[in-house]
Amino acid sequence: MVFSMQINIPDPDYTTSERARANFWLAAKIALGFVAALWFIQLLNWTLDLDLPRFGVRPRQFAGLPGILLAPLLHGGFSHLIANSAPMLVLGTAMLYLYPNSAVKVLPAVYLGPGVAVWLFGQTLSVHIGASGLVYGLVSYVFVAGVFRRDRRAIAASMLVYFLYGTLVWGVLPIKPGVSWETHLAAALIGVAMAIALRHLDIPPRKRYDWEDEPAQQDASDESQGPPG
Repeated sequence: MVFSMQINIPDPDYTTSERARANFWLAAKIALGFVAALWFIQLLNWTLDLDLPRFGVRPRQFAGLPGILLAPLLHGGFSHLIANSAPMLVLGTAMLYLYPNSAVKVLPAVYLGPGVAVWLFGQTLSVHIGASGLVYGLVSYVFVAGVFRRDRRAIAASMLVYFLYGTLVWGVLPIKPGVSWETHLAAALIGVAMAIALRHLDIPPRKRYDWEDEPAQQDASDESQGPPG
């Protein structure tokens, strides 16, 4: 038995329209704005010596609850922030452009969900900070979404994410001291679950060929001629 999967080509009128280009640049601007905000916070912390990382997630401590909201905005240093900046820009743009309806559900989930999981189950002696949870959540969502969809754009984005960030998979394992693998693992699982749950959202209209419309046109022609006299 031979199995085949038809890969749908999105309608060019949908993907190359002026509106599509405007949506892409809007997505890129929003992603860039978020990354710029991360840099502003880090520069402010460095300039004024505010010690903002203390507001990260502290598992099972009431003082660590604000970290669920604040931790993705805080970084341990510029090297930590640099490592997250480019992936956030690429993945944020891809998420907002390709999956705008899903993004309003996925982004809050991968922003807050890992912090909740880490507060409940993380190592108590650690303070967890950084936007890497967002990165892992978006990587897993974009990759798995491309696996489940027959949309050529989704598949292309999935392959791109695999080649660019496939090595991030090692970050979900407790093999590197000082790395919040719990955040990475929780975010990746949330991204996978959301990609499966929302697989029917944001499916672009596919390109239709002339031969697909021929049967309908022929039927309409036959009906217009009426029954033979």
